[in-house]
Amino acid sequence: SVRSTRTEPLTLLYVSNSNFTKMPLEWLMGWSGSLDRLRDFIGTGIQSFRDCDTTALSTVACLLVLFVWYCYHVGREQPRPYVTVNSLMQSADANGLQNGYAYCQSPECVRCTHHDGLNQKLYHNLQEYAKRYSWSGMGRIHKGIREQGRYLNSRPSIQKPEVFFLPDLPTMPYFSRDAQKHDVELLERNFPTILCEFETLYKAFSNCSLPQGWKVNSTPSGEWLTFYLVNQGTCVPRNCRKCPRTYRLLGSLRTCISNNVFGNACISVLTPGTVITEHYGPTNIRIRCHLGLKTPSNCELVVGGEPQCWSEGRCLLFDDSFLHTAFHEGSPEEGPRVVFMVDLWHPNVAAAERQALDFIFTPGR
Repeated sequence: SVRSTRTEPLTLLYVSNSNFTKMPLEWLMGWSGSLDRLRDFIGTGIQSFRDCDTTALSTVACLLVLFVWYCYHVGREQPRPYVTVNSLMQSADANGLQNGYAYCQSPECVRCTHHDGLNQKLYHNLQEYAKRYSWSGMGRIHKGIREQGRYLNSRPSIQKPEVFFLPDLPTMPYFSRDAQKHDVELLERNFPTILCEFETLYKAFSNCSLPQGWKVNSTPSGEWLTFYLVNQGTCVPRNCRKCPRTYRLLGSLRTCISNNVFGNACISVLTPGTVITEHYGPTNIRIRCHLGLKTPSNCELVVGGEPQCWSEGRCLLFDDSFLHTAFHEGSPEEGPRVVFMVDLWHPNVAAAERQALDFIFTPGR
């Protein structure tokens, strides 16, 4: 029994070695058959190519050339980069922006143009965006541009955006703080910083009638002054340098509109006795946020017929496409009403729509 036990491993080793030598042979024979089949396939393809009609070959060649040309043409087109507040700040000095306000000098500006060709221009911009990126998620914008005239003309008098109306957005004069909770809380935490920089700016009024960077807006009575950091999507570098911490804060806001003509950020001052004429904003895609800096008594904002009062250190959100006005009926001893104003995206405008609207309404497009 011991003898038989010793021979079993030798027998197994022999059998294993035999199988091992047979496996490569079988594999090589299979591979040789595959090579023969590949050779036959290539030969058949070459023969078919030789037998092919010359006209068909020419057609295929032309299509191939056209395809290569198309790929080259599309590849050469560089999409217009989205403009950030930082890049605008560097470029705006060269454009001669002064006194905190960007006066439009282009007849093609969609923000200031009111003519029949505006819708065609917007649709052209949308087509250009879809060509470079995608039509996905563009249904509401496409619908809005296609029927813009009907939307603007048939809107009730309480809400009539002057330039662009995006359909199917929830409509209300005022929004709760939760609509853009992150940005509201961030602004309110930085209330002391913004107030401090305003007070430094306002000291300059003791030296001259209108310090550099401020703009006087037309009102039937009193004075309405604005100091823009971002005006219609364009940064005002000189003003931003005077309020560096407030300017940096804008970059931390998640929903600040800074890359299209509907975006603004400014300090707004109403002197006692001022009444702002009732008016409509340009679009319903944004929410206007007012952070109260100085809020004397007898000051009110009225949006869609609903009055609200500002509070120091608190944000008030409203849709300025509604008919709205503001007034300061306090005494001169109470001083001006001051708010920090910034435009935020409407919470129901999707991310893809925001990207497309930034492209369509890029400043100067």
